[in-house]
Amino acid sequence: MTLSIPSPTGLPGLLALRQMWRERSVLGALRVFYRELGPIFRLTLPGFNAVMLVGPEAARFVLVSGRGDLRWRMEGDPVTALLRHGVLVEDGERHDTLRRSMNPALHKQMLQTYVESMWRSTDHVMAGWKAGTPVDMLVEMRRVALLILLDTLFKVDFSPDMDRLWQAILKTLNYISPGVWMFSKRLPRPGYTDALRQMDAYLYALIQRRRANLGEATDLLGMLISDPNMDDHLIRDQLLTMLIAGHDTSTALLSWTLYLLGQHPDVMAKAREEVQAVIGDQPPQFEQMHSLPLLDQIIDESLRLYPPIHLGSRLAAQDLSFNGYTIPTGTRVLYSIYVTQRMPEYWDAPDEFRPERFASGAPKPVPYTYLPFGGGPRNCIGAAYAQVEAKVILARILQQHRLTLLPRRVHAHMGATLEPRPGVWMGVD
Repeated sequence: MTLSIPSPTGLPGLLALRQMWRERSVLGALRVFYRELGPIFRLTLPGFNAVMLVGPEAARFVLVSGRGDLRWRMEGDPVTALLRHGVLVEDGERHDTLRRSMNPALHKQMLQTYVESMWRSTDHVMAGWKAGTPVDMLVEMRRVALLILLDTLFKVDFSPDMDRLWQAILKTLNYISPGVWMFSKRLPRPGYTDALRQMDAYLYALIQRRRANLGEATDLLGMLISDPNMDDHLIRDQLLTMLIAGHDTSTALLSWTLYLLGQHPDVMAKAREEVQAVIGDQPPQFEQMHSLPLLDQIIDESLRLYPPIHLGSRLAAQDLSFNGYTIPTGTRVLYSIYVTQRMPEYWDAPDEFRPERFASGAPKPVPYTYLPFGGGPRNCIGAAYAQVEAKVILARILQQHRLTLLPRRVHAHMGATLEPRPGVWMGVD
């Protein structure tokens, strides 16, 4: 007997609307739908046919057991139009080949060579902070993340081009964020042409300059150029994938973490004490990153509460069976990392910031209930990079400044990543 996938009509729909209004986010509605309808439900709107899955069993299905029948690539979606043949929107052997070519630049052995760039880029941005002047950490962490990514992976100093390309980057992120395009692929999307052209012109110029003077190919750009199977267009696709996905996830992680520390000054004080005890006043070193357990716990808990990639999206390549339900071919299959990581069945006081959940000796999370970097064979290619980067940046900020969160209402915005909007305003001393 095939079960009918429930839809959020009637009372669940009304409850969801009320919660969405309170939280100023669709995420509140998804939590209500899960509570009222269970771990699978429909999201049916004009032109949009999707099934939402929640919980560890659903995550294991999407990421492991059913992944062979689920596709990442969705023709017509802006993310595919933007990244073209980037590693994130390819399937099967094509994805695996691209990933193998990119892995060496993101391998753990390379991370120690990136640490100096990470703290120097942080210093560069912090040099513009003035005591007594409020700073928006959402903006500032984006600046830091962009400088680091282009320096470590492309061997490029982005500081001269930051202001010139700032709006183009934001526009590109908006291009792939959830919006009305989800309901009709035929809707025109004006206003993006110039921004996307700017991004392409910048990346193709980088490729051409590097081809003319390749040097030692130890960074991602050099490795891709050295690959005989890569032409300029395919290289552009990987560079844009890393630039957009790589910096935006770090921006979200860092800004949310600073927001949470600002909300919990006692935890921030303890983190500062740990940094001083381990690092002192000198620049952070790679070896020291393994001796900051509280900072690790803070980052892990920030990722649990506000995972930058809060939602996974796939396309059913054939009829699928999940727990007695049939998901027809061509259905968009979503799974909510955000809701899964706040399920009260698996997390005590799930909405509270408790870094000690991840302390040594604490119970390990139930498998597939903690998914900030995905899971299975296609887990995030930059997970180790992002974790080291976050520790270096946060440690450097805590070394140099005392921060105070300013009293402004913040909500979780579902953009290309899960961002704190309208920003994280802090006083710096």
